[in-house]
Amino acid sequence: MRIIRTHEDIEAGLAGLVMLDARLEHVIAKAGPVPLRRTDPGYRGLANIIVSQMVSKASAAAIWRRMEAALGEIRPDAVLSLDDEDCRQFGLSRAKADTLRRVAAAAAAGEIDLDAICNAEATVAIHELTAIKGIGRWTAEVYLLFCAGHPDVFPSGDVALQNAIGHALAFDLRPTAREIDSLATSWSPWRSVAARLFWAYYAQELRRDALPVTP
Repeated sequence: MRIIRTHEDIEAGLAGLVMLDARLEHVIAKAGPVPLRRTDPGYRGLANIIVSQMVSKASAAAIWRRMEAALGEIRPDAVLSLDDEDCRQFGLSRAKADTLRRVAAAAAAGEIDLDAICNAEATVAIHELTAIKGIGRWTAEVYLLFCAGHPDVFPSGDVALQNAIGHALAFDLRPTAREIDSLATSWSPWRSVAARLFWAYYAQELRRDALPVTP
């Protein structure tokens, strides 16, 4: 498994994708530079993804700044020290606060190792992550993509990716997650690079920054 660590890895992946699917040469030309967007694995990385989910980029950044101002480093023990009022002051929903605490408790108890899981096969890692209530497939896949640098994960449930693929490949309707899962199998073993490519395409062609994580 070639971990995506550098821009050279992205370039290798893009070259590989064109060999697998000639249509992607057009997408690459339109997308412009494809960002690496890596961040360190561990509790902080997963917590950032949880905070960022289903809110605007600006809102997520504001919540994260408040958390860092109060806690310093975002660690499991620090998050477990928070009460409900602290979480409300940060702007966290009850669901997100509960998920952050459950992940923190699992990490603190040694029930999950968020660093070691990065070396696991994707289906195994996703199964372990989604066993924690509040962690869905999208969150697990984005963690593997951006924090682990896994080369072959595609978050097909991401609406921006669905819109980008529909636009770039001229679908009549926005493709479903199931349709994208089927389509993306042809982009293995570079599905994570394909996801970055279509997020870049979305940002460039549809003029929106759709990346779910900004390390």
